[in-house]
Amino acid sequence: MGFAAETNPVDALKMVFRRHASGVSIITLNAENGDPVGFTATSMTSLGATPPLASFNVASGASTWAHLCKAKYVAIHTLTEANIQLAQKLAADHTKRFLDDDWKSGPNGLPIFEGVSSVLICRIREIHSVESNAVVVVEVIEGLVGVEANPLIYHQRTYKTTTDIV
Repeated sequence: MGFAAETNPVDALKMVFRRHASGVSIITLNAENGDPVGFTATSMTSLGATPPLASFNVASGASTWAHLCKAKYVAIHTLTEANIQLAQKLAADHTKRFLDDDWKSGPNGLPIFEGVSSVLICRIREIHSVESNAVVVVEVIEGLVGVEANPLIYHQRTYKTTTDIV
């Protein structure tokens, strides 16, 4: 076989997932005081349609972690190639993520960004802590469908579009 063995499991995990392209989404919610908070995620996935469930992962050291543990609802935004700056902004300094006038209050008072391909409004069902991370399971209660366009993906530690890797 044409594989090189990597015996260090941490290095193996990093190498494998750098080769695995992931869709990029942003997760938004409200802090207890009503302020918007959010982050960029590459771990969002569907768990099934009956009932409509999705999940995403988050580090327990993330700036949104304490707010997420107390929240009832989140909005999951799927991104297109036109949203690369939005993905970068929600992955950068948490104090600057909602300073611009590019979002509004949506269903359940959730912060919703304009110009994304879609938004799932979700109720948090379960949070499973695992080491210094967590898996968040959500139930979809509403969907806002925008324009279909080439998706934004994360591959080899950078944002790309499907045309970049074809």
